[in-house]
Amino acid sequence: MTLSAPLASESFAAASSFATALGSGARGGLRDRALQPPKLIAMGDSLIYGYGDPEGGGWVERLRREWMNPETPGPILYNLGVRGDGVVQVLQRWETEFLCRGELRNRRPDGLLLSVGVNDSARLGKPDGRNFTDFDRYRAALHELLERSRQHCPVWMVGTVPVEESRMPFLECFYYSHAEQYRYKEAAKEICRDLDIPYLDLFDRWLARGSDWRRSRIGADGLHPNPAGYAAILQDVKVWSSKITHP
Repeated sequence: MTLSAPLASESFAAASSFATALGSGARGGLRDRALQPPKLIAMGDSLIYGYGDPEGGGWVERLRREWMNPETPGPILYNLGVRGDGVVQVLQRWETEFLCRGELRNRRPDGLLLSVGVNDSARLGKPDGRNFTDFDRYRAALHELLERSRQHCPVWMVGTVPVEESRMPFLECFYYSHAEQYRYKEAAKEICRDLDIPYLDLFDRWLARGSDWRRSRIGADGLHPNPAGYAAILQDVKVWSSKITHP
């Protein structure tokens, strides 16, 4: 798959081929650009932040730790997840946060990992209440976010995992459902396809593995993955990235 944004040595060779498929082999040979490893940022909601994983800190943190060994350093990975964010909130803050994480003067990060959308799909107050983000506004804001961000660097989007509907409402207010999650993630997939941005459909992958498998990886609140869930997400991301960089 062709990645967008022909910038800064093709954004450091598409963030060194997506950090050599996010594997341990990514650590070697990443010092081409003035002896600096690629800088990746992860932006989005609590799925990026890692809420619900007291053991590993979430899938982004687990990946960051794998890359922190000073003997064999991997890419620099900044976690910019904010609990409760929807696409509008990420759109409002992404450029300011992005531009200040190049570390060196006139440098920008080499890639963006984005995961957002589950909060947008929630219905408020009752199962048929209004969505947290109106569907058309969600589509427009996500398109703008992806279109603008890909002008700066390659972008990869990680989808949402299915909630446990029997435990809704979350915080006695937010009614998440598979039906609404599906509607919003299909819109995200379509936009990513139109913009040639890789999209990882975790929702369909997790549903296909069966209810017992899925429920064992969702926390007590029914919304956030537990440690086993975040470990599963990281494994899914690694498998997916290998298919992107080595079609």
